[in-house]
Amino acid sequence: IAKMEYIYAGVDKYIIEHTEVSPQHEGKGLGKQLVSAGVEFARSKHIKIMPLCPYANAIFKRVDAYKDVLF
Repeated sequence: IAKMEYIYAGVDKYIIEHTEVSPQHEGKGLGKQLVSAGVEFARSKHIKIMPLCPYANAIFKRVDAYKDVLF
């Protein structure tokens, strides 16, 4: 239904490379849920996120509460 691809860039950060939601499930907030789960994971591990994916990057720009994990 949806996926987020990421890669670790050292021990203290990871890069969100791509998020994708299947066309029949678009507009249901699944992409936002993926990014939110990535943020919670980063917080739990005390690491930062570099959102290179255009969608994830747009979410980070809109949600001030995610700035604590932004690299």
